Amino acid sequence: MSERGNTVHAVTSPGAPLVQAHDLAKTFDVSPPWLNRVLERKPRLLLKAVDGVSFEIEKGKTLALVGESGCGKSTVARLLVGLYEPTRGGLNFDGQDAHAAFRTQQGRQLRRRIQMIFQDPYASLNPRWTVKDIIAEPLREHGILEDGTALRERVGELLTSVGLSALDMPKYPHQFSGGQRQRISIARALATEPEFLVCDEPTSALDVSVQAQVLNIMKDLQRKRGLTYLFISHNLAVVRHVSDQVGVMYLGRLVELADKHALFDTPRHPYTRMLLDAIPKMHDTGRARTPVSGEVPNPLNPPGGCAFHPRCPHANARCQSERPEFLQTGGRRVACHAVQEGRI
Repeated sequence: MSERGNTVHAVTSPGAPLVQAHDLAKTFDVSPPWLNRVLERKPRLLLKAVDGVSFEIEKGKTLALVGESGCGKSTVARLLVGLYEPTRGGLNFDGQDAHAAFRTQQGRQLRRRIQMIFQDPYASLNPRWTVKDIIAEPLREHGILEDGTALRERVGELLTSVGLSALDMPKYPHQFSGGQRQRISIARALATEPEFLVCDEPTSALDVSVQAQVLNIMKDLQRKRGLTYLFISHNLAVVRHVSDQVGVMYLGRLVELADKHALFDTPRHPYTRMLLDAIPKMHDTGRARTPVSGEVPNPLNPPGGCAFHPRCPHANARCQSERPEFLQTGGRRVACHAVQEGRI
């Protein structure tokens, strides 16, 4: 039981994952207005941003999602924190149906346990609020602490925990650097003492040296508080530093999910191999890097069969007509006919 707010947390059964996403899907209607469609005789346009994603995250561990822009990573993040309602599938958090709980009075208690760190610290902080008000907002909103000395002390503790000072409370966001703003965002996310943090590219807007500082703070907080992370990034060097497991997404679907070391040492899916081949390596300065060939298909009109087949050097007729299942293969899950048939 938490001392602040007297919130009773359910106990996850031993060995059970804290977070379980099963067949998560989100479809957006991006059609023109009805009258335009009638006059131009055009059908509705549906965008499958996420199409059947399943994964599990154990308590205290980090799952990283990687992939090119537009593959659905951020949509998965918003589904997990309840900002989007899934079109299909669901999310179990600590043994309960999270999306069903979000719609009830008890949903507020669950939202205290699941928080999000957004990508852009320049856009996610209210420029008219002081740092004290920004970090105090979730404390007030959830009825954990009201105004007074206790609130100021708690905000000061949160700032100190992310490497800032309690003296920063009366300042405004514009008085801080990008890395400091992201620390404020992390402090705000930690205010409700969450167990699960969804991090949507939290370092992509920062300089490389500042990225390292923020990542180290997040790793320290995870170690001290037993936090569970979903970490979204397109930077594979960052992913290698922070993750325990890595999921590779392509056009709304997971194509490979494996432990970090297995995925980086022996990638199986052709798309994972292409992503890793494109990384510059310190000891291979004379070797030409292999760029990820081809273009990402239009998500409004994805290819039939395996969505990656137009860019895949191992594609055959089956890949063009039949969508591969996401199956367990050698200690990992892969969606690839070539891997399952032993052609790779």
